[in-house]
Amino acid sequence: MRYAVLVLAIIIGLHYIISFTNENYGRATSLSTLKQHVIGAGSESKVPPYKVAIPDEYHLPKNISSPIGRKANAAIVMLARNSDLNGVVSSMKQMEDRFNKKFQYPYVFLNEKPFEDTFKARVTELTDATVQFGLIPNDHWVQPPHIDEAKASQSREKMVKDNVIYGGSVPYRNMCRFNSGFFYRHELLKPFQYYWRVEPDVKFFCDLDYDPFLIMQDQNKMYGFTVSLYEYEATIPTLWKTVKEFIHANPGLVSPDNAMAFLSDDGGESYNRCHFWSNFEIGNLDLWRGEAYSKFFDFLDEKGGFYYERWGDAPVHSIGAALFARKDQIHFFNDIGYRHEPFQHCPQGEAHKRGKCWCDSTQNFDYEWYSCLNRYDRLFG
Repeated sequence: MRYAVLVLAIIIGLHYIISFTNENYGRATSLSTLKQHVIGAGSESKVPPYKVAIPDEYHLPKNISSPIGRKANAAIVMLARNSDLNGVVSSMKQMEDRFNKKFQYPYVFLNEKPFEDTFKARVTELTDATVQFGLIPNDHWVQPPHIDEAKASQSREKMVKDNVIYGGSVPYRNMCRFNSGFFYRHELLKPFQYYWRVEPDVKFFCDLDYDPFLIMQDQNKMYGFTVSLYEYEATIPTLWKTVKEFIHANPGLVSPDNAMAFLSDDGGESYNRCHFWSNFEIGNLDLWRGEAYSKFFDFLDEKGGFYYERWGDAPVHSIGAALFARKDQIHFFNDIGYRHEPFQHCPQGEAHKRGKCWCDSTQNFDYEWYSCLNRYDRLFG
């Protein structure tokens, strides 16, 4: 995927010219103890879970075109504005054709403003599944009152001057904070345990003849991804310092068998900026609703970095998943072909053939220089 990498290299070279559980998590006693767990984590000789084939019994017969069998308690979630309608329709039609027309999982659409009738009509025409439309509570979306607006405004102005991507945008910060700490609290999502996050204008390249929600459920997975990469350093200058403060204050919330080695090359002293690209997520909502992540988000939110800097939900979710779940509960969905500009995961080999993928297999971000998938692989020895 050399053309996509070239795009990113240009962005970096110009210095961001673009502007706009149910699980008992275990105990670790300190950052130094956590470091020992991290160092020892690579001693097991395993292959990454995605390199173990999905069992045959999960795959539907080729002649099946309607829902059969058991289902997980799950929903497909889209955060969208009315103006995103065409992009929503494109993403949703692919989701239906590649996966959901066989499995019939419900959709939940969320918006900080009421959805228009035209939006609702076009969306509901695309699926036989249930569709719900939710309004985001105002206090879950707007800048919270404890933020010093003068300080936040000064920070935005500096980021604009420094050409930091989305550096001057308050709505973008609202979105990052909402996705980090509030989407899973919405009334429409309370009945569900699992979610698949889908965004407007993304592509799904491959037919999926098994249910990834059942893989999450049956194998006790907490978080699933398709693309991982490095975060823009200018958007998170104090994030890791804040994370370390939280770990020191709450060592017992961190899983001993964590994925810290994905985040840090020195046992947690510094952050290598690797994160899972959260525009695609298949997750267990219990991870975010649990004590560990709830306290973690509240701690970050109080520090104000979503507004004084520009902390994204991708690094926040990734750090949360890596610290509060076991490393084997984080899953790379190797056979789900996916693109969000400018990067894509295109399944290789037999997975490409089985999924009848229409992406070019040579355009694959997995092991390009800006990808972090090799760090995920190293978690397993």
